[in-house]
Amino acid sequence: MNGITKKLITGAVVLGIVIGVIFVNRFALMSWAAAYGAMGYLTKLAEPILTTQPVDWTAPPPTLDDDNARPPNIIVILADDLGWNDISFYGGGVGGGAVQTPNIDRIAAEGVHFSNGYAGNATCAPSRAALLTGRYPTRYGFEFTPAPAEMMRMAYSFEPHREQLHPGFFLEENLAEFPPLEEQSVPASEILLPELLAEGGYHSMILGKWHLGQNEGHTPNDQGFDEFLGFLSGAAMFAEFDDPRMVKSIQEFDPIDQFLWPNLTFAVRYNKEQHFAPDEYMTDYLSIQAVRAIQANKHRPFLLYLSYNAPHTPLHARKSDYDALPMINNHTERVYGAMIASLDRGIGRVMAALKAEGIDDNTLIIFSSDNGGADYVGLPDLNAPYRGWKMTFFEGGTHVPFFMRWPDRIAAGSKYQRPVSHIDIFSTAAAAANVAVPADREIDGVDLLPYVNGEISGEPHEALFWRTGNYRTVRSGDWKLQLSDPDETAFLYNLAVDPTEQRNLAASQPKQLARLKQLLEAGVRDWAVPMRGPLVKGPLYPDKHLNEPLDESDVPVYWYN
Repeated sequence: MNGITKKLITGAVVLGIVIGVIFVNRFALMSWAAAYGAMGYLTKLAEPILTTQPVDWTAPPPTLDDDNARPPNIIVILADDLGWNDISFYGGGVGGGAVQTPNIDRIAAEGVHFSNGYAGNATCAPSRAALLTGRYPTRYGFEFTPAPAEMMRMAYSFEPHREQLHPGFFLEENLAEFPPLEEQSVPASEILLPELLAEGGYHSMILGKWHLGQNEGHTPNDQGFDEFLGFLSGAAMFAEFDDPRMVKSIQEFDPIDQFLWPNLTFAVRYNKEQHFAPDEYMTDYLSIQAVRAIQANKHRPFLLYLSYNAPHTPLHARKSDYDALPMINNHTERVYGAMIASLDRGIGRVMAALKAEGIDDNTLIIFSSDNGGADYVGLPDLNAPYRGWKMTFFEGGTHVPFFMRWPDRIAAGSKYQRPVSHIDIFSTAAAAANVAVPADREIDGVDLLPYVNGEISGEPHEALFWRTGNYRTVRSGDWKLQLSDPDETAFLYNLAVDPTEQRNLAASQPKQLARLKQLLEAGVRDWAVPMRGPLVKGPLYPDKHLNEPLDESDVPVYWYN
């Protein structure tokens, strides 16, 4: 591959990553889209996207081994930007409950739902890194979502679409040592879940979104996955732009959305082979292929990481799913609801396949979202009843659906109320597979099954931590503290009595404020310096989505990238 081709392909990857680095200065982007709109075309010239290709999932020969004696299959299903209120299990659902999610709900109803389950971070890439390494990504420097400097500078330069009450900043002083995009990956020294499970004889597969590195040595196949079918970047098209079987919702108020539509491609790749177009709507395609992967691997223990890109923007749905929701009047909400319907249908296919192949009881299914719903969708209740959005450490950004189902080990209808996190998935899966976690590094997560089954009482964690730049958060017991620029603004809440973070107690509870500040300082003391310095910090408003005007009562937090 020559240098020009590499640059063109890297440019294509950048386009999919853009969505993960949104900050509050998201502006009218049509001029940028026009200037760079040819990138998708140039990419296709550099590496043409093939027509649909068959995927032959590797399969072992059938054995006469007692399947009951083998370790469990492990399936991690991760939705992308799914809001707390997007599923019906807790009484919600898109369109005031018009969109039910019976298959997602089944995972919780037939297993355990963690009512205080938290994402590893409030944005895509660091959260996914936490899940796969069992460690705070900020511990090893993977603090910010990968992005090119040029993109962040361009985004910063645009005029705001709404009056801004608080400034955003471009951190010019960090530009000189800012690394190229291909070096912004999870360090190869980290041990990812598939690498660990290989010690237990597991065959590991990932379908969908990766978002943890594109350069050689950092792709899924380099990081322990035996098979990869999906895309390396942070977003992809769900179908061809002009497919008459689909319905779109283009967010004209969101500059990133204006950029994504002309530049993303509808393509996947199998392992390191050439990209090709799926033969189905993306969510359905990933679900169908997940079923085929299960069928091929039913005779050996496997890890399946089903990493959907739904309901992440761009909002694109099957017309048949859209037409089934005439009761939803808002077009954007209807498209969004149709995307959720496809997601739930796909998960139902996966669960049906486990039953059909006779491996349902001995399969641990873990379901969650990488972070909360995003303000740039422009819908008000994605995270209801919680405040905040993706990119904030308010509950709306990090308090996510978190379910586990394993009929052989977890009693149906279980509920666990103490705070847990994505960092716990690594240790829980390792324990289920009877594989020891690495002893040469700090593992932040714990095995949750003894807590769920009542074998261990007490808190799994003394505290949980989040950080992006100077924006830092700790939850300890029922107390939660956020510290944000400017001037270390404190947001202190007692979640036992105020789970939706309405009453800031920073002024009235000085002892708790001091305790949590000290705990936060101690908790992050040995974390690594970020692999790169941030280039932007921008205000985010927990009570307004991107298409709502601001007023003087709106107090922001400052998010860094």
